[in-house]
Amino acid sequence: MNPPDPLAPPVLELHVRATLRAGERHFALDAAFESRAMRTALLGASGSGKSTLLQAVAGLLPEARGHVRVQGRSLMDSQAGVNLPARLRRIGYVFQDYALFPHMSVLQNLRFGAREPEARAQIDSLLQRFDIEALRDAMPRSLSGGQRQRVALARALAAQPRLLLLDEPLSALDTALRTRLRAELAQMLSRVPVPVLIVTHDPQDVQALAQAVVELDAGRVVG
Repeated sequence: MNPPDPLAPPVLELHVRATLRAGERHFALDAAFESRAMRTALLGASGSGKSTLLQAVAGLLPEARGHVRVQGRSLMDSQAGVNLPARLRRIGYVFQDYALFPHMSVLQNLRFGAREPEARAQIDSLLQRFDIEALRDAMPRSLSGGQRQRVALARALAAQPRLLLLDEPLSALDTALRTRLRAELAQMLSRVPVPVLIVTHDPQDVQALAQAVVELDAGRVVG
């Protein structure tokens, strides 16, 4: 894990607060950190608030307050009255199960992500970069776990995001496949030109994928 330059400006700055209620139970999120790394891992046990924080950063949590800045650009700043909707934040989101559209081919999935004309012009380059050019007409059900992972990353990048979010990208895999795909994912992320925030509960993921780590417990940063 190569450490970031301590003199570089923050790549990601956030302080997010939210209280989520379900019946008589509630969960309080109050997490703040800065990162100068292009690849930051958000580490914590199940229920620590990692995925909730990711949703807030993406603009999918209406209750969230505070600020979120990516490379100096404000996506949310409650004091300044800034709260961009999710569609305007330009954030790529790769879910735990990859969430590919099952009725669309690989190429159609990427085209869905690339809504702008200049973004669509980059699709062939993404197919080559992630070694899925031969799969352009394949349907998601026919793909292996590693292929689905590559397609999901390519689709997220097709939208030319300012930030890429990965929510437990390896947790649904068995041990042998997880080990192999962790190495593949590390190689792919080294070529991703935007900041990446990776949610995981596994220290091995942190070691392989990230340049910096933020530990979360009960909705708060503890390390």
